[in-house]
Amino acid sequence: MSPYRRPMPATWWLRNRAYFLFMVRELTSVPIAIYLVLLLLLLRNLAAGREAYEASLRFLTTPGMLAVQFVALAAACFHAITWFTVTPKVLVVRLGEQRVPAAVVVGANVAAWFAVSVMIVWIVARG
Repeated sequence: MSPYRRPMPATWWLRNRAYFLFMVRELTSVPIAIYLVLLLLLLRNLAAGREAYEASLRFLTTPGMLAVQFVALAAACFHAITWFTVTPKVLVVRLGEQRVPAAVVVGANVAAWFAVSVMIVWIVARG
């Protein structure tokens, strides 16, 4: 006799907000993967020569590709923000016997993310 297996509908994750947000967070990897493929193609065309690289740049500035890049950026931001909110559960920081409040851990992560982003913008703007 086999053990009982409760039937599970394909939409089980839509019934609970936490499961829904988890699934959305996991699905953000799809537009990010598409964007990474675009970057790899851009690097390939960079190695192929000036004409191929400039054609890639023109392609990436079309409205459809700008939309893809915007969706990838939104997905990356959503993924990062949700990761930062989970960090205090994964990484327990203690000072002596006291646990550092979750808001401080999240705030430190967001501040570091912001600082690195500003540095990258500064480096790109300089060059």
